[in-house]
Amino acid sequence: MIASMPPQMHLLCRPLFPKPITIHLASLLAPLVLVLAGCANLPASGPSVEQVTSADTASAETRIQVVELDAAVVRRIAAQRRTTSFAETLGGSQPSDLALTPGDSVEVVIWESPPATLFGGTATDSRSLAAGARAVTIPEQLVGLDGAINVPFAGRIPVKGLRLPAVEAEVVRRLTGKANQPEVIVRRTRSMAATVTVVGEVATSARVPLTPVGERLLDALAAAGGVRQPVNRITMQITRGDSFQSMPLDAIIRDPRQNVMLRPGDVVTALFQPFSFTALGATGKNEEVLFEAQGISLAQGLARSGGLVDSRSDAQGVFVFRFERADTLEWPRQPVGTTPDGLVPVVYRINLRNPASYFVMQGFAMNDKDVLYVSNAPAAELQKFLNLIFSIAYPVLTTISLTR
Repeated sequence: MIASMPPQMHLLCRPLFPKPITIHLASLLAPLVLVLAGCANLPASGPSVEQVTSADTASAETRIQVVELDAAVVRRIAAQRRTTSFAETLGGSQPSDLALTPGDSVEVVIWESPPATLFGGTATDSRSLAAGARAVTIPEQLVGLDGAINVPFAGRIPVKGLRLPAVEAEVVRRLTGKANQPEVIVRRTRSMAATVTVVGEVATSARVPLTPVGERLLDALAAAGGVRQPVNRITMQITRGDSFQSMPLDAIIRDPRQNVMLRPGDVVTALFQPFSFTALGATGKNEEVLFEAQGISLAQGLARSGGLVDSRSDAQGVFVFRFERADTLEWPRQPVGTTPDGLVPVVYRINLRNPASYFVMQGFAMNDKDVLYVSNAPAAELQKFLNLIFSIAYPVLTTISLTR
């Protein structure tokens, strides 16, 4: 009651309450007192600038690297992330006859001159090497697991690892003295080994045979019907032996040097990789943002996430959270908190109140799984606090007014 209030409060409240009332003013003001006591725990979308920048001084278990983003840092990161191109690692192949391997099918055509004919052929070919020469075709046969084929009167001939001209010469050598002036042509009809496999986001996964002409990456991709997704969202991977290399498809199309010649046994995979980063905090929209396989810059990423919200964002508090390799930069502090893979948790900070930072943003590439965070401005936090105060104080004052 008013009678139980201190004298000073009684004097202040006397003009408002000419008549005694039975409301405990302390109980009405209690929620306001609690708000004042807990103002540090106001709802927020994330840490403030001060909280992020002080993260590198935290305990060893939670310490992260906070790096100011400038031109020197961008150059160092760009040098570290440079990937080797197809032309550097997979180029240099030259088209040539492909060696025979088990599983290949071949056809042998033998010419011999009359009148004496070992094979008894009767057909005359106008393209014969000698006038009146007769040709006989040995039925198509498979190169066996032992790497050999059978030719009548020549026996079983090892052909594994030999190219077609070498096989022709060996058949002629074995028939010399048996057939009359033999000439031989060996033709590969099918090949199970001299192929490349094309899989992934293509119209039809297929095994594409290689010819002496020399098929290239885009040739194999076309033979499989092309890709099913937009070109700028596709990454091409070539697996050769125990290693593999990847490049964005649109980069291969733009640079003919990257359209490398394929080798037998290569596996070409078209990968649909919607790379993405997550935008949080005082950005125009908080969501996962997809980007192309060739990558985007921080400036593009900030624009795609809706930019900074002018009414509450802090232009000095734009951060990119990511894991980096331990040798990426010379860290401000010795890395202690690393992942099982040896990656270091890093926060890159950029101050957009500095005009030079807009040039820096254009050279800083976003990584897959990055987190882009923009902190709230101090004025926005103050406005939020005042709104909360008035939302509680207004009902209190209204109640007091109604009890007069």
